[in-house]
Amino acid sequence: MRIDRERDALLAVDLQHDFLPGGALAIAGGDAIVAPIARLAPAFATVVATQDWHPPGHVSFASAHPGAQPYGTIALAQGPQELWPDHCVRGTRGAALHPDFPDAAATVILRKGTRREVDSYSAFRENVGPDGHRPTTGLGALLAARGVRRVFLCGLARDFCVLWSSEDAAAEGFEAFVLDDLTRPVFPERKAEVDRALARAGVRLVCSSELRVA
Repeated sequence: MRIDRERDALLAVDLQHDFLPGGALAIAGGDAIVAPIARLAPAFATVVATQDWHPPGHVSFASAHPGAQPYGTIALAQGPQELWPDHCVRGTRGAALHPDFPDAAATVILRKGTRREVDSYSAFRENVGPDGHRPTTGLGALLAARGVRRVFLCGLARDFCVLWSSEDAAAEGFEAFVLDDLTRPVFPERKAEVDRALARAGVRLVCSSELRVA
C-alpha cells in the first residue's frame, strides 16, 4: 500500500504522558508505539495529532461524581458515561504530547474534551452532549479542504479514541485504516468486539510495515 503524501493523512491519537506507562491512565505498551509513529509521520503532508484537553472536574472523571469509581460506568441524561481517573487536565504535563513525537511533523493539533459537561473520544465529533447532539470538531471539513481521501489512524487507545475516530472518519466519507501495530487498548480482552465494530464501519486493519512512500 503506497502512501499518497498529499491525499493521505496520518491521525496520531492522544500520544500524551497520562496515557503512557507511569501516567494517570496508563495503557500497557503505549510507549512502544511512539517512536514508530514518529518515524512514519514525515511521509504525510497532513499529520493530525490529537490531545485530550480536559478542564478540572470533567464529566469523564470519576472524582466528579461522588461515590463513583474509575473504570465504571454511570448513567447521565445524554446516556452512559465511562469513568476514568483524572487525566490530561489542560496545561499539565500529563496532557502534553510525548516529546519523542516530532512536533515539526504535526500540521494540525486538535484538542478534544475541552467542555466540562461533554466527553469526546473521536477526533471528528464530540460524544453525545446534554442536548442530544454530537457536535463536529471541524476536522472532517479541514481534511476534505486539503484534498485528503484516506486517513491512517494510530495511537491511544485502540478501544476508545482510535475506534471512535476511525468510525467517524469512515462516516465522513474517508477511507479509514487503523495501523493495528501502532495502537494499544485499555481493555485487551475486548479486541474481538472492537474488531467487529471497525468492520461494521468499513474500517480496515493494516500493519505499518505494509505502507510504502509513493
